[in-house]
Amino acid sequence: MLNLLADLWLVLVPLGHVVGAIGVTIDAVLRKRQVPAVIGWVGLAWLAPIVGSVLYVAFGINRIQRAALALQREPVLGDTGEFRAIQAGGEFLAELGASHPTLPGLARLGFQTTGNPLLPGNAITPLRDGDEAYPAMLAAIAEARETITLLSYIFDNDPVGVMFADALVAAHRRGVQVRVLIDDVGSRYTKPTIVSRLQAAGVPVATFLPTRLPRLFRYANLRNHRKLLVIDGMVGFTGGMNIREGHWLARRPASPVRCLHFRLDGPIVYELQRAFAVDWAFATREALDRAPWFPRLTRHGDVVARGVPDGPDSDLENILELILGAVSAARHHIRIINPYFLLDDVLLRALQVAAMRGVTVDIVIPARNNIPIMDWAMTPQFELLLEKGCRVFLSPPPFDHTKAFTVDGIWCLIGSTNWDARSLLLNFEFNVECYDVALTRALESLIDERIAAARPLSLQELLQRPWWVKWRDGVARLGSPYL
Repeated sequence: MLNLLADLWLVLVPLGHVVGAIGVTIDAVLRKRQVPAVIGWVGLAWLAPIVGSVLYVAFGINRIQRAALALQREPVLGDTGEFRAIQAGGEFLAELGASHPTLPGLARLGFQTTGNPLLPGNAITPLRDGDEAYPAMLAAIAEARETITLLSYIFDNDPVGVMFADALVAAHRRGVQVRVLIDDVGSRYTKPTIVSRLQAAGVPVATFLPTRLPRLFRYANLRNHRKLLVIDGMVGFTGGMNIREGHWLARRPASPVRCLHFRLDGPIVYELQRAFAVDWAFATREALDRAPWFPRLTRHGDVVARGVPDGPDSDLENILELILGAVSAARHHIRIINPYFLLDDVLLRALQVAAMRGVTVDIVIPARNNIPIMDWAMTPQFELLLEKGCRVFLSPPPFDHTKAFTVDGIWCLIGSTNWDARSLLLNFEFNVECYDVALTRALESLIDERIAAARPLSLQELLQRPWWVKWRDGVARLGSPYL
């Protein structure tokens, strides 16, 4: 009997390996867009018997297909004439083209990529660190009259998280309709989680894509990395800031983290609310598709803006395509500040080419990353960027989590996206594309401040690294699609 089982095992294991590897090959070729991803998964399936196929089933298949809600595609505005003109082309793009000939094409690319129109009449205010952002957000929550929607990747159960939780509970108790959505992995950075605190108070709260092994899957795919707060459907906050004590520098946290957030007023708030509503419906099956969640919106400023959702489903590669378009449209200067800067070959070459045609390309990253392997993986690409004329600056502590991208003093991209494969291909993100001189120059001034305090990275410094450091960094870079 034992001999029979052994013989059967010797047949079934190789057969299972071949069947599994063939299945992975067929699925990867049909579904994966990037050739390196196809080669990597197929190679793993064939070279790692059984294990490779199991890993592909666990991590390589995108099972998320969020059905967009039947929401109106146009926000309710007092004067829709100007809104339609921007969507179709019209006066705004003509004026833009007169001073910046390449930008009307970028505006058209944004619409073709996202399906979302440019919305006029917005006010967008940068908020530095939690010191400016958190008081403004808490004040807005306290002033809410009808609805509050909050989505965050991380919502810690620490003193700052408790302040937000208490503010949300107070709003719920005075009759405001509150909805809170937190990424399941991000909700578990502290224990007990803030979710239980909100649930105990009766606040409607849900987690995005719950997993039973959150620590194991800390770097897993398909996380909701968005940061959205919308008050009464009319006032919005978004950017790169999670809810945790580390961002409030005046409180002298143990692990301080610099960052940048934004308050938004005007028609663009509709896009924040719509992104939340789609994610909430996916997580809870509750549709927030009418008043009071989507009120009539009015103009508040001069910023022309577009919501740019991104995720590994119908919104795949929205941000990547827009970034590539903006790099190509730049004529004078590009400024980038981002904590996780790990490019694929296409984006790397686009920045190299921009620098070679005379565009000043400035990149600001933390001098020391909060994830050591990210430092190692990022380093080899800087040699390639520096030798083509890009400039790289290392920002001193505290760790800088700021995310901003500007072009030619008039266009900028703000939001939650990091410049790495996880953000660009695997996570759910939300960004806002903005056309405005005052806002863009304010961001450029902030980046200039960071550069003034930073240390420039030299090509000679990289070339003089010991061989074993170069080897370590090269090996780390092999994992860039999953970092």
